[in-house]
Amino acid sequence: MPPVQPKIGIVTTSDRASRGEYQDQGTPELEAALKEMIRTPFDAVSRLIPDDRALIEQTLIELVDEVGCCLVVTTGGTGPARRDVTVDATLAVGHKPMPGFGELMRKVSLEKVPTAILSRQEAVVRYAEPGGGALIVNLPGSIKAIRECLLAVMPAIPYCIDLIGGPSLETNEAVVRAFRPKKK
Repeated sequence: MPPVQPKIGIVTTSDRASRGEYQDQGTPELEAALKEMIRTPFDAVSRLIPDDRALIEQTLIELVDEVGCCLVVTTGGTGPARRDVTVDATLAVGHKPMPGFGELMRKVSLEKVPTAILSRQEAVVRYAEPGGGALIVNLPGSIKAIRECLLAVMPAIPYCIDLIGGPSLETNEAVVRAFRPKKK
């Protein structure tokens, strides 16, 4: 029996794309960026859902607790608009906030556009029973910003997953190099 591949959840929150009013571009962009940056083979588990806080919370819990994702990345719902509730849902289901991820993503985005200050990206760790858990990272909805922000935080993602008892993810070092402390 072949070894089980790590699972990575991709959640795109968009009222209009989930209703079919326009084509979802976030999910394929995010999956392509992850496959470019992560060398370890993984199974992508994607969900396209409306901007509904309860549904987002339920989806994040399902992906971590039931599906067993070690990493869940979201796109959309990080702004100040009334329907932008992805961050609120993420903070509600997380056990430990990881504020450095959001700080770095905003810093990178601010180098490109002044309106990046309006973005509320966050990251949390959610623990699953009986062990393990996942890092959940909120990326912006902009197609260009997805790749820029993910590239900025990817060096820390594999080690964070190591620390919470998840599978070892190796990055494609031609694209981005993961940081792990030297073993003594």
